[in-house]
Amino acid sequence: MRKFVLFFTLNAIVLVNALSLSAQSYVLDKTIAIPGNGGYDYVFIDQVNHHLYASHGTTVNVIDLATEKVIGAITGMKGVHGIAIVNDLNRGFITDGKGVAIVAFDINTLQVIKTIPVTGKGPDGIIYDPFSKKVFGFEGDSNSAVIIDPQELKQTGSIDLGGGPEFAVADGNGLIYNNLEDKSSLNVIDTKTMKVINNYPLDPCGGPTGLAMDKEHQRLFTVCRQNKGMSVIDINTGKIVQTLPIGSGVDAVIYDAVNKLVIASNGDGTANVFRQNTPDDYSLVQTLKTQYRAKTMALDLSTHKLYFPVTDYQPGTKNQIPDTFKILVYRP
Repeated sequence: MRKFVLFFTLNAIVLVNALSLSAQSYVLDKTIAIPGNGGYDYVFIDQVNHHLYASHGTTVNVIDLATEKVIGAITGMKGVHGIAIVNDLNRGFITDGKGVAIVAFDINTLQVIKTIPVTGKGPDGIIYDPFSKKVFGFEGDSNSAVIIDPQELKQTGSIDLGGGPEFAVADGNGLIYNNLEDKSSLNVIDTKTMKVINNYPLDPCGGPTGLAMDKEHQRLFTVCRQNKGMSVIDINTGKIVQTLPIGSGVDAVIYDAVNKLVIASNGDGTANVFRQNTPDDYSLVQTLKTQYRAKTMALDLSTHKLYFPVTDYQPGTKNQIPDTFKILVYRP
């Protein structure tokens, strides 16, 4: 009887550990080939309609995540970067950096509705703030954020950011947090007054790019290229509570609230997966091998799959090999 109990206990431990490991590790599931050539930047998932949008040169490619097949594209732009979706209006918005515009499109037909010229230069990152019901485009070349009314399809203002903006996240309660890459700091924007109300230094973080949020525990995750680190920030105080080493050439970071994971995607062909032990304590659970310059990503909240846009490069160079653009899909 004692041997039986011991055997059962050991097998239960092995099973629990196996389940725990599978929940914390990612494996390559497939690749989705995408036609065309050109640079690539952000990917964005519309969770309501289960569509993935991938910026790609002068085009945004659209993938149906139910089938994981390309279903269309928004075309005719000059140099696209970010994508934001306003589901209440069935509209999407794209930053066209070279066109100095934000392009509005119908998410059902994928047809362009209007090209909205903006003040400033270099619109790059973009988000929709559900509190103010405005779209914010972050202009890296003019240190500003442009404000777009998604219903009227026009610019209604701009915000001086005091530095070059990178990724931004909205808390849904009237605040937007935005990394300033050249200042190594974090802005807090009040969308009631449309002004920066606070700025937090991010030392030892240098050159912050990606930004993600844990709304429940009021934590931000910022990833930085200069020190190759991911810093955890207390939203309420701006205090950095932990900094962890990551790969080089980082761009994006995401937070999986269900699995309590934080993932940073790096241009060196890795992604660092951290477990959230507590809101102030994190540990590395996997260094995922991706592909050279697979530096941005998106998380599907329903399947918890990760999607990385990338193209193949000639060995030892930054020269793209034509017709190799694709999305790498990793499953937990």
